[in-house]
Amino acid sequence: MPTIKVEGKGSFQVEEGTKLVLALEDNNVDILHRCGGNARCTTCRVEIISGDAGAISDAEAAILDAKGYREENIRLSCQIRVQSDLTVKPVMTASESGMEPGTRPQE
Repeated sequence: MPTIKVEGKGSFQVEEGTKLVLALEDNNVDILHRCGGNARCTTCRVEIISGDAGAISDAEAAILDAKGYREENIRLSCQIRVQSDLTVKPVMTASESGMEPGTRPQE
C-alpha cells in the first residue's frame, strides 16, 4: 500500500488507486474541494514534494493553465489516483480560507 506523507501532518497508508483528495480528507487533512472532484475549481491543489503523482490529464492541465497555475509540481488532488508513495502539501485549506471544504468528491 502506498504511503502518503503530508508536510507538517504526518503520514498514512492508502489503497492503491484511491483519489488523493479522498485519502487526505479521510485522514483528517484540511483540504478544500469545492467542485466535488470535477477538475473545475482548483481549490484542492497540492504541492507534490516528492513521488510520482502520475500523468496529468488534459482536463487537469487545462484548468490549471486557465487559472494561471503553471508550476509542474502543483496538481489537483481530485485528479490523482495514488499509485506510489507521495509527499504532498495542501495549497489551500478550509481553515485558512474560512470556506466549507465542499461536497465529498466522487470515488
